[in-house]
Amino acid sequence: MDRALDHSVAQKPRSEKRTRIIDAAIEVFAAKGYRSARISDIARGAGVADGTIYLYFRNKEDLLLTIFEEKMDLVLKELEEKLEAQDDPVSRIETFAHTHFRLLQTHPALAQVFQVELRQSTRFLTDYRPEPLWAYLGVFESLIKDGQASGLLRDDVNPFFTKWAFFGALDELSSQWVLSRKRERFNLNEAAEQLVSVFLNGIRRT
Repeated sequence: MDRALDHSVAQKPRSEKRTRIIDAAIEVFAAKGYRSARISDIARGAGVADGTIYLYFRNKEDLLLTIFEEKMDLVLKELEEKLEAQDDPVSRIETFAHTHFRLLQTHPALAQVFQVELRQSTRFLTDYRPEPLWAYLGVFESLIKDGQASGLLRDDVNPFFTKWAFFGALDELSSQWVLSRKRERFNLNEAAEQLVSVFLNGIRRT
């Protein structure tokens, strides 16, 4: 059973109001867009007064970046659980891609925030250090290194370049799915299988 990406599974206890604010912000950002969303919209969705939000977050951008940090932490935990169930590096690479796309489908509002609205933040694009993203990419880099150590993947492949190339493909396909008007025709399982096949054909030891 998939773990819901909510704050109830976070390691640190969070107040119930703070959780409602974050969940409401995801829905409001996805529906109205980050720039058009107002604090009052989020407060209304969370069932709190406007001023209550400022008890937990400095401003709207701080709230947006908090969503990224906390939800990415939960994504990482779920990914690691899925990978633990696989033995060989190739199967784990396949699991990485399928898990990435499945989380999009399971949490479409969060997918909208991650793929579109987060990139409306000037801070995120300039001086912010997206350490949860780097940790996520680090998991894939370790899969490449494990494949090389086992003799399944080519030694001359640079894991650093490969992780960014693979994530770039995942990210672009994710954006296309989020922006698609007919998502039911965009088969993410097929996309994961083809993406993994293309990459493995290039980096597998022959």
